[in-house]
Amino acid sequence: MKNYSISRIKVILLILILFTTFCIEYSALNMSMTAMSNLYWGNSGSDVSRVQSRLKDWGYYDGPVDGFFGVRTWLAVRKFQANNGLNVTGIVDDETKVALGFNTSTSASISSTYNAATSTTTNDDVYLLAMLINGEARGEPFVGKVAVGAVVMNRVRSPMFPHTIAGVIFQPGAFSAVDDGQMWLPPSQDSIRAAEDAIAGWDPTGGALYYYNASKVQNYWIFNRPIITQIGSHIFAR
Repeated sequence: MKNYSISRIKVILLILILFTTFCIEYSALNMSMTAMSNLYWGNSGSDVSRVQSRLKDWGYYDGPVDGFFGVRTWLAVRKFQANNGLNVTGIVDDETKVALGFNTSTSASISSTYNAATSTTTNDDVYLLAMLINGEARGEPFVGKVAVGAVVMNRVRSPMFPHTIAGVIFQPGAFSAVDDGQMWLPPSQDSIRAAEDAIAGWDPTGGALYYYNASKVQNYWIFNRPIITQIGSHIFAR
């Protein structure tokens, strides 16, 4: 009888140990699957894949679930935010995470990476630059579109500006098309070709870092920049 009682106690203890272990492992797994930090352009990792999958399931995203936060993911996030009354930033912040059904805890680490100094371009870079060109130089001759793209590329290479296409384009106040929404129009085929040519190295401006339309200037400091050339309605300067 005594041995029987001891055996029962051992079995109960073993069950308790297994149950406790299961609960701990389940909690850790659940946290790793539900908690994430803010996500934005350039991030990569499993959390980005989860956002892409959710947006794809809900009809906002039609790109590959590749774990890279590029232009298609960014546009899908913006569309989701606009349709759900959120701030349209393209950043998966706490409010967006809640709307997507994710945990807003920031205690868990996130396996996202961003190489801010990379010189490698992607299809997303081409499309993003094309969007800017379309917003800034729609109606300009083709060489004028390439020139606008070349200014972006010159800034990427300059120590005075961010070292990525996205960083240059979204630098606060850098381009009026970003501020007034003209950039969000679908780019024309000419704008896409112009972006490809600018990224490939064609620079009709001769190294310009700035450009402006003299009839629309509001920040007159630009007149102090040394002028290089004029292409279409844009004046290009160093």
